[in-house]
Amino acid sequence: MATDPLPRSQEGAEPQLLLTSLLGDFWYWRDEHIPSAALVRLLGEFDITPASARAAIRRLAARGLLTVSRSGRTTAYGIPARTSEVIIERTHRMLTFGTTAPDWDGQWTVVAFSVPEQDRGVRTALRSQLRVLRFAALYDGVWVSPHDLAEAAHGVLDELGLRSATIFRATEVPGGTAEGGPVAAFDLGPLAEEYERFAERYEPVLTNLEDGMISPAQALRTRTELRVDWRRFPETDPDLPAALLPPGWARDRAQKVFLHIYDRLGPLAELRFRQLLATADPALAELASHHDSAKVAALFAELGGRRAAGDTPLERATAARRLEEARHN
Repeated sequence: MATDPLPRSQEGAEPQLLLTSLLGDFWYWRDEHIPSAALVRLLGEFDITPASARAAIRRLAARGLLTVSRSGRTTAYGIPARTSEVIIERTHRMLTFGTTAPDWDGQWTVVAFSVPEQDRGVRTALRSQLRVLRFAALYDGVWVSPHDLAEAAHGVLDELGLRSATIFRATEVPGGTAEGGPVAAFDLGPLAEEYERFAERYEPVLTNLEDGMISPAQALRTRTELRVDWRRFPETDPDLPAALLPPGWARDRAQKVFLHIYDRLGPLAELRFRQLLATADPALAELASHHDSAKVAALFAELGGRRAAGDTPLERATAARRLEEARHN
């Protein structure tokens, strides 16, 4: 039996994440609902069993991430209107992350704190939220970031009711000169290895693309798993300024691989999405459309203009949807 030459997600994405990625990529700004049988078939492309697929759909609906409608014995699901902007903003972030490294003014944001042992829960929460902001621990009670995050850090302290802390901006960090200075707080080695594994896993797709060896089914699976695998990097990479990155930073190679494959596989993946949806409703299948980097950039700019004009989120989403439909048609 011939084996699939394309890479598969090493750990296997969970069904809920796969489904939200698929709908966000091919069914954004659509009011129509997709029959549950078609959603089950979509997840079947990723070796998700029907029982697991239906459970994932129910959980997403329970979380308010899918809306539900019923017609006779058919149950169908759609994307809530309020998520229209979120889809575009997150996709724009995903597609543009890593294209350039930010500039740096030479200053660090420093959070220095001391939390008593009896308040260990507060200390744990503080560390967790500082990591979300992409601070790193220079010492146990001294966390640093090369980005201007003083206001965000103050928000965290206020939320936790913590007063025994100091936040300041400085070109030099007290005690931060050993072993490479404050940048040593950011352990880039494991992250570089992840980027290298990502590039090595997906670079063969580029060869298969050039040789015309990718089917619509392979394109849908590979593009979706590529998206799922890449999406963690904007969440975990501290996005250090260019001046602080090591030579030959591995992200550059991985980012180019990601964007090239994502854009190139879009039309083929859309075709497979339509084929699967057509098994339940051929007319509905004609409404599917895929994202690519140019399309997302235009939609993101349109949303920015609407936001500046003071339109409501629903008005902005409706206008952006009309813009997208005009381009698609």
